[in-house]
Amino acid sequence: MIANAVAITTALAVAAFVLSPRVRASSHWRATVTPLASIIGSGFLVSLPILTSAVGHYAIVAMAALLGLSYLFGSAIRFNIRYGEPMFAEEGPSHLMPVERMSHIALAFAYFISVAYYLTLLSAFLLKAIGLPDPLLAQSITTAILVAIGAFGLWKGLHGLEGVEEYAVGLKLAIIAAVLAALALLNINLLVAGDWAPAHVPGVVEWDDVRIVLGLLIVVQGFETSRFLAGEYPPDTRIRTMRLAQFIAGAIYLAFFALALVVAEKHPVNGDVAVMIDLVAAAAPVLPIMLAAGAVFAQLSAAIADAIASAGLIQEETRGAIRRRGAYPVIAAIGVLIVWSTDVFSIIALSSRAFALFYALQCVVAAQVALRAPDVDRRRLRALGFVVLAVLAFAAAVFGLPSEGGE
Repeated sequence: MIANAVAITTALAVAAFVLSPRVRASSHWRATVTPLASIIGSGFLVSLPILTSAVGHYAIVAMAALLGLSYLFGSAIRFNIRYGEPMFAEEGPSHLMPVERMSHIALAFAYFISVAYYLTLLSAFLLKAIGLPDPLLAQSITTAILVAIGAFGLWKGLHGLEGVEEYAVGLKLAIIAAVLAALALLNINLLVAGDWAPAHVPGVVEWDDVRIVLGLLIVVQGFETSRFLAGEYPPDTRIRTMRLAQFIAGAIYLAFFALALVVAEKHPVNGDVAVMIDLVAAAAPVLPIMLAAGAVFAQLSAAIADAIASAGLIQEETRGAIRRRGAYPVIAAIGVLIVWSTDVFSIIALSSRAFALFYALQCVVAAQVALRAPDVDRRRLRALGFVVLAVLAFAAAVFGLPSEGGE
């Protein structure tokens, strides 16, 4: 079938490019991979069914709004990288550092849960795929992966984990490209046959639906990981690669929504993530298998990305008392504790709110930095903009309804 050939050829071509020695040797690409891995986690799988169920044919508008909002939050963090980090290194104004540290506490809490959550999802998905949905076995597999990440991070450090992350992200991007290519071919075939029409998925937007959209801010979370690659990459590189990661992720999300909504009516999306299998199967029969593999790579790369950022955060907050290498076993140990002592799926909602709180506090910090850092133009206007963003992030933390439990 032509659709299968297009999907497989596209996947092989993209994988060959992103995993080529030249690309993998690029420090610019390595710095891009970590935020990109975190932004495009399972959000690629869950965002369409959840948003379409909540707001119907306005789903692509809602996704665009989420991406735009996340880019603005990213601008606050990029501002803090450029102007705030020099102040933080000198302990900054006395009233500034407590807010900065409070935001880091919220983020550390979110990262510890999200790493455990991603790997729990990965284990559950693998066992379900082979017909062995055993919670105890899933916890054991999750524990083994956490121990492996902790040990490998201690042994090889940041760049060792980045190598694993690069392969996972490269394969994930190849599969996403295959999905987009097959969906594009389907749209073209429908257009040529005169059967193409935009989906009119029924949906009345109510306040709770808006709250669900706010809760999905965690779907586009991950760009902030660039902030905690300090010491490994210079500020300008982290700023550019964070922006690039957000652009790539945004283009992928919007292209997917634009191409997939046309078949949404034929495969009703009622909030069930499993419906994605039926949806992509309509474009090419080979895609469900590829998407299943992509889900595994997505969870693994997202978990590693958040572990990398968390290690950088621990090193920064302990003023180097715990080095990045030594932080990975700490993260793994906390992850194991979470997996065995709590229901990860029930507490991931707290992680979602913690991410939003982190963005809010970072915007507050950015507003203060804008008023005090040297060489900042339009100080008052920038500060006002960051205050508005802080209010929006606080609103997401308070009113957002995490509908599926995270990215």
